[in-house]
Amino acid sequence: MIANPIHRTILSRLAAAWIMLSLLFGAVAYFIELEKIDDFVVTQANSESDRFEALGIPLQTPKDSDSLTTLQQRARDFARDHFVVIEIYDRQRNKLVEAVSPQHAAIEKQLSTRGHPFPKDDQSHYERLTIDGSTLVQTVVPLHDSEGAINGYFEGVFIVDQETMNKLRADLVRTLTITLVAVLLMTMALYPVILTLNRKVLDFSRQVVEANVEMASVLGAAIAKRDSDTNAHNFRVTLYAIAIGEKLGIDAAAMRALILGAFLHDVGKIGISDNILLKPGKLDADEFAIMKTHVTLGIDILEQSEWLQAALEVVGNHHEKFDGSGYPGGLSGERIPLNARIFAVVDVFDALASERPYKQAMSSEAALAIIEAGRGNHFDPALVDAFREFAVALHARITTATEAELRAQLGSKAQHYFFAASQLTTA
Repeated sequence: MIANPIHRTILSRLAAAWIMLSLLFGAVAYFIELEKIDDFVVTQANSESDRFEALGIPLQTPKDSDSLTTLQQRARDFARDHFVVIEIYDRQRNKLVEAVSPQHAAIEKQLSTRGHPFPKDDQSHYERLTIDGSTLVQTVVPLHDSEGAINGYFEGVFIVDQETMNKLRADLVRTLTITLVAVLLMTMALYPVILTLNRKVLDFSRQVVEANVEMASVLGAAIAKRDSDTNAHNFRVTLYAIAIGEKLGIDAAAMRALILGAFLHDVGKIGISDNILLKPGKLDADEFAIMKTHVTLGIDILEQSEWLQAALEVVGNHHEKFDGSGYPGGLSGERIPLNARIFAVVDVFDALASERPYKQAMSSEAALAIIEAGRGNHFDPALVDAFREFAVALHARITTATEAELRAQLGSKAQHYFFAASQLTTA
């Protein structure tokens, strides 16, 4: 079993390439071999036609029954080997004689329903046919007099013997087999080459993603410290948010955006003055109005980075409320992005269940009771129900962990959603 997703990716794409190239080169080889078969049977028919022309049979209407009998006999003698039927025409395209091979009378009967055009130029014309499993070539050849002018026409239906056709078909199968095996070997030879070339690219991509995740973590930690908190808050809320995301089964891309948003949810507070940000008491109306601007400040900051824009759903909407009474947009219900609704639950829960300079920590049960009281007005009811199932147990594990242990737990989750889920795994 191939555990590494990059191996599956390379092998699946190489397999697709092998199939496409096999179809392409196989089709080319097939048509080339068919052309060879056509060329062979036409050459055979033309050589027989040339032999007839070399006989010097006079192409004119027989004057008596003896002349007609002689002409028919010579035509029958000529047709007895490989021809089903031959017809001889004069220059006015009047049929002078027709000779049918007795052993191929059944095929000739079917041929008699088919017509044929006379050449409009000085070239031989042919058509390959298959009747009753026999391969035939119907050829019409201009016949020339001693001065090179067209003196009449020879039409012959040449039958290719089965032994010859079996050999030609065997050559076709052999050519196709060689072509497909050659393409397969070439594809297999490319696998280690591509794997080697991708290793450095994957390692570099992994380093870039790790650096970006680390940057988001450091930036979140800087904001947390400025807000008289530790980075443990960011770790806790992110782990709570991941747990809800996993419960809901959101996809890897949404999970990566949720993790970034949880790290950076309060990034806009970097633009809020200390006398408001660090005020121990309750903010007055003017101060709260300024504090609310940290959301738009955060949006302005993150919009400068294409990679960090994934966090905008959380950063820009985590203070919205399910009933529409939040800020900055007054969004309600499912108009609020899912990641923001998830984060709103865990952010408030952690704020209630953790100690701050201005308050003691609530028990997880008391904090959860407040979350449930906000069900339907502040919080999405479905998310509250999902969080309720594991909140107390998860809180017990998280609150007893050190910051280093929280960092390690979160690092493991980030490793999965940013690397494995993105197929950024070295070979």
